[in-house]
Amino acid sequence: MKRTLGLSVFVVVMLSAFVRGADAPPTTAPYLSQDSMNVFRRFGVDRAKMLEFYGDALGLHPLSAFDVGGQGGMSRFAVGTTQLKLTAAPKTAHYASGDARAVRGLRVWTFFFPDEQALTTRLTMHGYPAPSFVSVDRSRRALIADPDGQWVELVVPAGASADSFDRMEVGVATGNVEQSRAFYRSFVGLEELPPVRDPLLGVTKYPFRHGTTTVNVWPALDGERPSNAGAAGIQYVVNNVDAVNALAELRRIAYEQPLRESLPGLRTVWLADPDGVTNYYAQVLPRPSTR
Repeated sequence: MKRTLGLSVFVVVMLSAFVRGADAPPTTAPYLSQDSMNVFRRFGVDRAKMLEFYGDALGLHPLSAFDVGGQGGMSRFAVGTTQLKLTAAPKTAHYASGDARAVRGLRVWTFFFPDEQALTTRLTMHGYPAPSFVSVDRSRRALIADPDGQWVELVVPAGASADSFDRMEVGVATGNVEQSRAFYRSFVGLEELPPVRDPLLGVTKYPFRHGTTTVNVWPALDGERPSNAGAAGIQYVVNNVDAVNALAELRRIAYEQPLRESLPGLRTVWLADPDGVTNYYAQVLPRPSTR
């Protein structure tokens, strides 16, 4: 046991030395092994309401639920290769809410749909108000709230291909746009796209894409706005979480949870962006040989 522990420490030290070397990657991008990002949300309402909204009303594809280390069940939905993960918030948690610009943190989830009328029908059949769609740049868009008050942007693009509906976007309201842009560009290593004006939200978005998932960054109304950073976050599936951890140490990125085997067979490190939004990296460990 002591020999195994010593070997693990040696591996981490050697990885740290590699990352500090001249050939070290400047970002975590080389370690991303899934062509998308996953996102999670902690909610404070009845789970059945959340599952009905995202499954039956929005029509997202449900995946199997599982327990997260005694912390309660995690419900999941698929949007292409992205997983939307929903877990109950701790009973003592209180997350600030309000306008998409009035609170710092991960504030908006954006989904794409092929049929405005079918979507509206599903929502109203389950007791939700009909969304107020407006025309924006060859698309129809509406902003609604889920049962827990999380903002959801509905987009129906004109003439879109089938794979367009496998995309998902998340929006982060930040107290310092340039710091956040630097984090997602220069540490995470996402592809930065040109800024986009979103008249529905009343913001200029700074998009960062990885595969079929995009993180949109925009300024909060002012830098002193309250944060609901603990309410939602982003997950990256990687092939070398130890190297990610070494790079985070080198770049002095804020930690939320240290490098560890958080669940059997899952090694993670939980980091935070400049506004405290969770950005955690997860590596599925190889199963031990049974031979």
